[in-house]
Amino acid sequence: MLDPHPLTLEAIGRVLEELDFDVVAKTSAPTEALEAVLTRSVSIFILDIEAQDAERDGLSCLVEVMTELPQTHSIVLTAQADHSLIDAVFGAGADAYVVKTAKPEDLAAVIRQVFDHFVYLPSFQRTEPGTLCVSEPALPPMPQLTPRELEVLKLAAEGHSNGQMAKMLWVTEQTVKFHLSNIYRKVGVANRTEACRWAHVHGVLDGSITLRAVG
Repeated sequence: MLDPHPLTLEAIGRVLEELDFDVVAKTSAPTEALEAVLTRSVSIFILDIEAQDAERDGLSCLVEVMTELPQTHSIVLTAQADHSLIDAVFGAGADAYVVKTAKPEDLAAVIRQVFDHFVYLPSFQRTEPGTLCVSEPALPPMPQLTPRELEVLKLAAEGHSNGQMAKMLWVTEQTVKFHLSNIYRKVGVANRTEACRWAHVHGVLDGSITLRAVG
């Protein structure tokens, strides 16, 4: 784990321990974090890209980790929600981007999702690990999502679990999974993590881009 604040490191550690992960290293220095990931058996790397030391910052640490160990799952947990930064993080190969206003149970849900996707669709073209996105390719036409699908996508991008969304929308979890499956197909992604990334990149959460709703 990499974070500039010791209290945050402790909090993340508790979330991981509740999920039966062993915390092998936690530090506020990107150089130390890089060494730990490269020399130990690490299945998941959680970091704040705002951490920095004399040699590198959090983002460059992420790039190096994904270049050397592309099979490592990585989750960025930071205070910023800038679209260009989110795009750079996913361009580096991260699996998920979580804003620190999320609740501990939301982070736990993201960690579980990284290791256990329940829907599989045709593969989604991703940037090669270790490569930062300099320019965004032309975006395809906005898909036509129903009002309910748009609602589910927003809730998923905010970090809510399927069970939480089912209670909030007064539907069954199976119905939530059905809507998610349709969303994945329409926006051309393979799983929940990529759908959340798509929602952030296209401004679904802040309303900077409006999707066409049908039905």
